[in-house]
Amino acid sequence: MVLTKEQQDILNGAKGETMAKVMKTLIMYGEIFGAEKLVPVTSRYNHLVTSFGLKALGPVYDLMDQLIEAGAVSGQKFSADPRPLDPKVPANWLQNLVFKKFMYSKQDFYENQLKQLGLMNEDAFSCACYLDEQGNRPARGEVLSWAESSAVVYANSVLGARCNRNSGIMDLMGSVAGYVPCFGLLTDEGRKATWVVRVETTKKPEAQLLGSAIGMKVMEDVPYVVGLDRWLGQELNDDACAYLKDFGAATASNGAVGLYHIDGLTPEAKDLGRDLIAPDAREYVIDDAELRRVKDSYPLVWKNPDAAPKLCFVGCPHLSLQQLKDWTLRLEQGLRAAGRKKVTVPTVFTTAPGVKKAFEATVYAPRLAGAGVILSCICPLMYMNNPLCGPMPVITCSNKLRTYTTARYYTEDEILSILTKGGPQ
Repeated sequence: MVLTKEQQDILNGAKGETMAKVMKTLIMYGEIFGAEKLVPVTSRYNHLVTSFGLKALGPVYDLMDQLIEAGAVSGQKFSADPRPLDPKVPANWLQNLVFKKFMYSKQDFYENQLKQLGLMNEDAFSCACYLDEQGNRPARGEVLSWAESSAVVYANSVLGARCNRNSGIMDLMGSVAGYVPCFGLLTDEGRKATWVVRVETTKKPEAQLLGSAIGMKVMEDVPYVVGLDRWLGQELNDDACAYLKDFGAATASNGAVGLYHIDGLTPEAKDLGRDLIAPDAREYVIDDAELRRVKDSYPLVWKNPDAAPKLCFVGCPHLSLQQLKDWTLRLEQGLRAAGRKKVTVPTVFTTAPGVKKAFEATVYAPRLAGAGVILSCICPLMYMNNPLCGPMPVITCSNKLRTYTTARYYTEDEILSILTKGGPQ
């Protein structure tokens, strides 16, 4: 790898032994992927994927202490993924004991480390840090050092920023050094599409289901999606962005997609069109039958397949403000039609802290609470990681949550029916 004089000086110890180790780590990481140089991180803020104080992460806390003691703090303020705990989310005393004593007993300690390293503020915990209310929305062309897969794919695809799918801790290393290795999605060639996906469904496809189908097919490659713009329009408005947020999270978790292009809609596709497609790109056609096949292929890992749901999570990744308003209206209409006042299953909607505050200032908040829905800012994945929560029959319309936990997937319409009519239907 060819280094600038400043980079070489850091590697040689000009800023201390700890910074030299940080630089060496980034260089070794880049060389694995064939990077020939390091490029500056240009975004105003960073985002860290590791936000949970798991007792087992002792080496991480030791590393953080070394960085803090050496003054090798983040070159940018940063946000982080959601907190793992919220006393408002249903859990029995034994589950809570496991959460607090055996799983996330280091949460307060770790958050103190994050503050010393450069955490933006107390509300900077969300997987959807790019939402306007959270204040960490990178601009097009900015180079990032992120690791959260759903945030990386959104930043690359919808915002036009540039970021590889880094691992946890590597996101912090890039921010501390101010450089990241230049390979993959940081390069023009790496952002070209090697798949053309043709959406030929008879109605607007479920975002989480369409993303799942594409992710499982193309894996880590870049898809160029044709036909979806007729359902989403030609502008990245609130509805389109919310759809692409959930769609992208499914491509990233059910596969390993870090970037997609939507014909006529996302920034690079609007500017470059079919020039983004590599000459040898493969093709994947998605129609109604293909989406049914994908959905039917999901394994059901509940101990009792016929168990009644005990909990429902909506919002993985975190819901936007518009999505919270839309869900409130849909629930009200569904409950009214069913002659009910409250949801039939204990339900948690998860959103970003900034969005939660904005939503609570609207007339919708008391109406959602009146329907029996709990509004929280936790990470549902971290909740489900509790060995006493995992076996519970939990339902969700998140393909990411389905992929990483035992939660059972239903489409949004199916979830709405279960919550308002009982079921499953």
